[in-house]
Amino acid sequence: MKTYKSLGYLLITLCWIVACKKDVKPDIDTIEEETAQGLVSLSNNFLYWDETTTLTFDLAKGNKELANHSGDLFLHAGLLLISSTSEKEWREVVTAWDENLDSYKLKREAEGKYSIAIHPASFFKRTQANDVTHIALLVRNADGSKVARNADGSDMYWSISSKQKPDITFKAPAVQPTFVPQSEKQSFAKGEELPIRLQASQSGTITLSLNGQEIATGQGNELQHKLQLNGTGQQHIQARIEANGQRTIKELTVFVESDAEVADLPEGINKNGVTINRDKQEISFALTAPDKSSVFLLGNFNDFQATQNYAMKRTADGNTWWITVKSLDFQKNYTYQFLIDGQLKIADPYARLVLDPNHDGEVASNPYLPSYPQGATQGIVSVLSLNNTAYTWQATMFNRPDVFDLVIYELHVRDFLDQRNYKTLRDSISYLKRLGVNAVELMPIQEFEANSSWGYNPSFHFALDKYYGTTNELKAFIDECHQEGIAVILDMVLNHAFGQSPMVRLYQQSGSLTTNPWFNITPTHPYNVGYDLNHESPFTQQFTKDVIAFWMDEFNVDGFRFDLSKGFTQRNSGTDESDGAVQQWSAYDASRIAIWKNYHNFIRERDQNFYVILEHFAEDREERELASEGMFLWNNLNHAFNEATMGYNNNSDMGRLFADAHGFEQPRFVSYMESHDEERLMYKNLQYGNTNSNYSTKELTTALERMKQAAAFLFCAPGPKMIWQFGELGYDISIDENGRTGEKPVKWDYLKDAKRYSLFAHYAKLIDWKRQNTIFRNGTVNHHVNGAVKYYVLKEAGQEVLVIGNFDVVTHNFTVLADLQKNWHDNLAGVSRDWRSKSSITLTAGQYYILSINKLNNK
Repeated sequence: MKTYKSLGYLLITLCWIVACKKDVKPDIDTIEEETAQGLVSLSNNFLYWDETTTLTFDLAKGNKELANHSGDLFLHAGLLLISSTSEKEWREVVTAWDENLDSYKLKREAEGKYSIAIHPASFFKRTQANDVTHIALLVRNADGSKVARNADGSDMYWSISSKQKPDITFKAPAVQPTFVPQSEKQSFAKGEELPIRLQASQSGTITLSLNGQEIATGQGNELQHKLQLNGTGQQHIQARIEANGQRTIKELTVFVESDAEVADLPEGINKNGVTINRDKQEISFALTAPDKSSVFLLGNFNDFQATQNYAMKRTADGNTWWITVKSLDFQKNYTYQFLIDGQLKIADPYARLVLDPNHDGEVASNPYLPSYPQGATQGIVSVLSLNNTAYTWQATMFNRPDVFDLVIYELHVRDFLDQRNYKTLRDSISYLKRLGVNAVELMPIQEFEANSSWGYNPSFHFALDKYYGTTNELKAFIDECHQEGIAVILDMVLNHAFGQSPMVRLYQQSGSLTTNPWFNITPTHPYNVGYDLNHESPFTQQFTKDVIAFWMDEFNVDGFRFDLSKGFTQRNSGTDESDGAVQQWSAYDASRIAIWKNYHNFIRERDQNFYVILEHFAEDREERELASEGMFLWNNLNHAFNEATMGYNNNSDMGRLFADAHGFEQPRFVSYMESHDEERLMYKNLQYGNTNSNYSTKELTTALERMKQAAAFLFCAPGPKMIWQFGELGYDISIDENGRTGEKPVKWDYLKDAKRYSLFAHYAKLIDWKRQNTIFRNGTVNHHVNGAVKYYVLKEAGQEVLVIGNFDVVTHNFTVLADLQKNWHDNLAGVSRDWRSKSSITLTAGQYYILSINKLNNK
């Protein structure tokens, strides 16, 4: 005889049995009143391959991204097969994302509710479904910019039932139709009653179990029970139907809240991230998450199950959650996440390495990379590395180049190398050495969304993006650069983060931010991308300093270029890109200056000589104040130089190449003709250059020669300079080819072209002169660079240098002023040019000189 777990259950079951004998429906009003319809409901109890079923979507449920939507919606559907390696491997997708066909358009039923009737065999044009396990579903708007998913961000899946085998489903509670189902309401209070209603496709023995313990059973094709939730953490509910010698099991996971233990963070444990104590064989985990009710540590050390042993303690101020674990094997690497309020799983924002189930398939194998815990959890997971080999630095006494002598080579690993990795990048150091640059600036390498990207969409600021290689491979590149006298500067993106960021997801509802300790709900400036960090928040300031300290200490880098530094403001200039908003954003901002002084002082306390470069572009008054603190500013001269190389004079004033035009006492800015952000000079030369009857800047040889002329004016001017990759070879592929941030051709074959190599050799000579002659660092300047014939004069301790050139496409006569009537040495031609008695000279189109009183030093 079966022993029942409670009298209440016995009464419900007896009533149900009696009702079945009378062939009438049992009185289940009590349960149905407490049951809410889920995100997806079926017109039939089960989804059969050869029967039409209507799917109804309640868009007020799930992630709510399409809640209150009133326009057209479309189904996106595919299949999961037995051979699918994960729930993400959709097969036989029959609904094109960029086509809005009536065959998969949803019908609007009521406010927020849409439906579609499908006959799976016809819909997927497949007569049999022996190898089909699930139909995978998404609902999107017409342009695909918004998508309805489950509340936890997962895709929707509905299993295919077989008429030859009994099946069972949860009619109550409403469930998220995930690959591993969860309740629509995932979080419950301890002691709460959860109404359960099970429906079977055949009459048989139905069994209900909780955490592996059977709690109810009955005969027939329906069972209901009010489940008392007395445990805490994740509770696993199992429904089983046995009929005709066959069995089917369905499972459901719910979460039961418990009161968090309040305890101070022990001394020696970091406020965020992981603290490893090898002496005590302890690992401590900490997470900033104000206003949350509970946080559990999940990992492959506990099968990603939220049990009471892994409930994290909360500090008295409610800001920090922490736990110390003593049972881990220090010879292994682990994966882990945090479960927030029983509903949201996030990776550690301070993780040094993460696994992304959607994109890691494109990443090269790494012996230190654990396998993704497939089937145990969802989403991005953190990696706890305990047995990795530490890198041994070889260049321990690197002397950085003087900041005013810097010639920086900005490169993007993806578009610089066919192999796209740090190992191959090391092979390029000899090339950079030949060119003569003394610093390399890497475009963002922190973990960013997807793989092929410029990197300005970061999601994990402490993690190195795996796409380009391992931590030790990057360290080996930096180390070898130092051995060759080359500094390494990292492009740091701290204005914003993108949606994969755990700090975004912690306070996000329906794709929009709620009050967030780190981020503004609405961006404060017109050029924000992603989610805008609030740098007046103490949480953001602590996070930023932690990021800065980590990359300085861990990777021995020599400087940072801070992306979108002007965005570190809370003075709201609006989000449109009108001239008024941009001007307001660029205007003097005392709060923004204070923020940057704070960060700069933090850096200087750690390293007095660290390079700090801001992509700022604010008004000169603000930039002067930042420069007076020792920071350097990006100085974009793309437009003026490109007008000049194309042979147009009206907008080619190069005056901003010099400190006095900024009101600076010293050239505390990094000047450049090209960066990753501008159209390539050679492309515009060849497409839009000026011409006359016998001279054309559109012709390749002429265009390359004009790049030599422009480079002479750039490198000889005092102050640090920057080159964008392959600019020294006349890269002429448009920035917009394959999309602005899309992949571009890697053009090492340019080196085989004698004309292009001549440009490389010219760059190398100019860079060498700049580095070997102090006049290019300290010389006083007199400049006249706003007409067709441009020139400037440098003077220092008896030495003078004259850089002069005709940027027009026709010949010009130049009046030689008394101060220029000297016997000059022509450093490019290696001859003397005696102008002592000349009142004028003739400069043909594109002709230029680099003249000096004394021959310039070189290696």
